[in-house]
Amino acid sequence: MSSSTPSTANGTDSKNYKGDRSPCVPSRVLHVRKVPIEVSEAEVVSLGVPFGKVTNLLMLKGKNQAFIEMASEEAAITMVNYYTTATPHVRNQPVYIQYSNHRELKTDNLPNQGRAQAALQAVNAVHSGNMSLSGTATASDGGMMPGQSPVLRIIVENLYYPVSLEVLHQIFSKFGTVLKIITFTKNNQFQALLQYADPMNAHHAKMALDGQNIYNGCCTLRVEFSKLTSLNVKYNNDKSRDFTRLDLPSGDGQPTMDPTMQTAFGAPGIISSPYPGAAGFAPAIGFPQAGLSMQAMPGALGPLTIPSSAMTGRMTIHGMTPTTIHSVLLVSNLNPDSISPHELFILFGVYGDVHRVKILFNKKENALIQMADATQAQLAMSHLNGQRLYGKVIRVTISKHQTVQLPREGQEDQGLTKDFSGSPLHRFKKPGSKNFQNIFPPSATLHLSNIPPSTTDDFLKDLFASSGYTVKAFKFFQKDRKMALIQLGSVEEAIQALIVLHNHDLGENHHLRVSFSKSTI
Repeated sequence: MSSSTPSTANGTDSKNYKGDRSPCVPSRVLHVRKVPIEVSEAEVVSLGVPFGKVTNLLMLKGKNQAFIEMASEEAAITMVNYYTTATPHVRNQPVYIQYSNHRELKTDNLPNQGRAQAALQAVNAVHSGNMSLSGTATASDGGMMPGQSPVLRIIVENLYYPVSLEVLHQIFSKFGTVLKIITFTKNNQFQALLQYADPMNAHHAKMALDGQNIYNGCCTLRVEFSKLTSLNVKYNNDKSRDFTRLDLPSGDGQPTMDPTMQTAFGAPGIISSPYPGAAGFAPAIGFPQAGLSMQAMPGALGPLTIPSSAMTGRMTIHGMTPTTIHSVLLVSNLNPDSISPHELFILFGVYGDVHRVKILFNKKENALIQMADATQAQLAMSHLNGQRLYGKVIRVTISKHQTVQLPREGQEDQGLTKDFSGSPLHRFKKPGSKNFQNIFPPSATLHLSNIPPSTTDDFLKDLFASSGYTVKAFKFFQKDRKMALIQLGSVEEAIQALIVLHNHDLGENHHLRVSFSKSTI
């Protein structure tokens, strides 16, 4: 942990942070501004905990600032991406986080570092599972050690306002890709089971959300690990949802619970978060008696707006009339020199049918993307937020806009707004299409299909290589030479290759289909 001297750690950033505000070079040291003077070291450290290990901390209380050093740059990037879309609150005050000019923090010779080091040790001990979160020694008291299950059991206490499956999805998506949710009422309590793609996401969500309120003073989340490691969802409706299988039937209301699931609900004891309220999200929400019109709610887990569909218990289900709420995405930090509406249409089209794309005329690093429905917008956001595209880490959030407006006749637009609603390239037009089952996060390995019989592996490898991509491996499917896998140099290369080569004309009336693969070669 060396590099900058204590004097620079104390001075440079705080004096010059105006110049540090631009999306500067990522660093594992993060600069936190507007920190309330009464805040404890533990509360500041807990801002970083959901994203990975915090390795150092420097508090500058007199300047209302702090520096947090994360164990890796990746963790810092994830943290900045997340907090850019949802301003964190400490003691009900918004704080602002950005990359620091420092690469590491050196605090060995500074005074008053004892409390910071004690807070770091306490939080990291909890985080690495050296003790269970309640401070006792074993996992046998109902709390599993991190990483054991990707499935969380959620109880919502003090249920003053209705909480829908859609609201839970929006909150928990902030910590990783949510695959499945089942909601039910047991012992007169609203409960849910929620499965992440990765157990570590479940651990981070549990650390950050257990004990928090969804709305001011009510709807308190109790979050623990489930004994289950996978959920079996039979129906997509307002009670259960498999986000990887949009082709499931809607059934008739609540699905009957599987006997193996029944046994999972007897887990004793809920462990409370070690620093309750540290990253508390207590958004102010108004519920006027008539009309139930809601405002957006600021808060650490915002922006979370409650759609009217959540109030009536109805959700946007594939095949039903979609609501317009939540179907528009705001994409920021794009590379304006490299991106076009068509390219965004192809990339976001991997996760849903894109109806319209608008690159903003005065801020060309930002774009609005209108998806076919809210579920597809959520899916695109959870998979593409934080990915690198043409050298920039892009941010994807739900927009406050309900539709993307087309330019009026005669209005100057430079071709920045496009309507793709009638495009033949939509992947999810047919109900029950296999594409619904093959939605995966961006990866360096691409799945190729619709290959004509005469095409050789050398031809396809050359096609990717001549477009500027590094081909590391290639193989045809044994049973079906219409399909193949190709592994490129990085995830970023694969994203760009998919944009450029999806729908490429291979001759013999065949256009190449490209998607991300869950397999490797």
